[in-house]
Amino acid sequence: MEESKKKEVNKRGIFNEDGDIDLSKRRIIQGNTTNLNDFNNLKYTWTSDWYRQAMNNFWIPEEINLNQDIKDYRKLDKHEKKAFDRILSFLTYLDSIQTANLPNLQTYITANEINLCLSIQTYQESIHSQSYSYILDTICSPEERTRILYLWKEDEHLLKRNEFIGDQYNEFLENDDEFRFMKVLIANYILEGIYFYSGFSFFYNLGRNGKMPGTVQEIRYINRDENTHLWLFRSLINDLKKEREDLFVPELQNYYREMLKEGVEQEIAWGKYSIGNSIAGLNEKMIEDYIKYLGNLRAKGLGLEPLYEGYKEIPESMKWVDEYSDPNGVKTDFFEAKVTAYSKSSIIEDDL
Repeated sequence: MEESKKKEVNKRGIFNEDGDIDLSKRRIIQGNTTNLNDFNNLKYTWTSDWYRQAMNNFWIPEEINLNQDIKDYRKLDKHEKKAFDRILSFLTYLDSIQTANLPNLQTYITANEINLCLSIQTYQESIHSQSYSYILDTICSPEERTRILYLWKEDEHLLKRNEFIGDQYNEFLENDDEFRFMKVLIANYILEGIYFYSGFSFFYNLGRNGKMPGTVQEIRYINRDENTHLWLFRSLINDLKKEREDLFVPELQNYYREMLKEGVEQEIAWGKYSIGNSIAGLNEKMIEDYIKYLGNLRAKGLGLEPLYEGYKEIPESMKWVDEYSDPNGVKTDFFEAKVTAYSKSSIIEDDL
């Protein structure tokens, strides 16, 4: 670990006439890239399918009808409204910080095909933030909208949640060594693969109770995008493992596994805090079981030991989440049907 803490990750620069053209010399980090985007010569061939999938996921937030949501938001009980506001605030933060951090990460990636994918992801994270703003602009007053967006200024639990991932990103800005670079990759993986999911399940639970249909449809499209982002970072990390075994020695793998477990524990605590046991159709045990299952799934995706004994299958009480998360599964009116038509390929199943 000591060596990886000392070795700086070289930035890729912009124009490099002496960059390597030979694919065998291409590297995810510490390579010598020309920065030429050549779609016909890819070392990391999975990026081709990823890129096409992500482009086919095109959607426009404003074309989803929120008329019913305006009425429903005013009718949410106090527990549902508090959860709605807290979770939407947190999701907005996550996508905003991703939009800000991904370009910095690209500065150090020396495989152009991966940088192309990260560029698409950055765009999609911006769309997600726009989607949340569109929801808030539509269903509540400007004053309420601002209060929800900056809820972390008054909610200590939410502030603490924001800090865990944000601190990893800021650390790498200050010290761009290989160990902190790996921590940023794992933090991204945690964010995309764990941090969204109790929030998504809350909105899907509203949907199955016949509430906030437009918001639920927005979340479906965001969920589909996040699945592709999860695929991207899993593939990136696993390919880096092949190139740089020194960054995946047992001591470091244990460190990454503990980061994953911390992410899971934070998500469980957040779900209990923001949702609790007062919302029909969802409770703290359901959330804990579901997030522990996802934590094991994410660990498996990186070839790490399970975080928890058991939890190998999605809990029976939460199987409806996977069914509800398909953005093409429910069309309630013309507007939602219209945006669904942008989907030119099937969703990526969340078995990553």
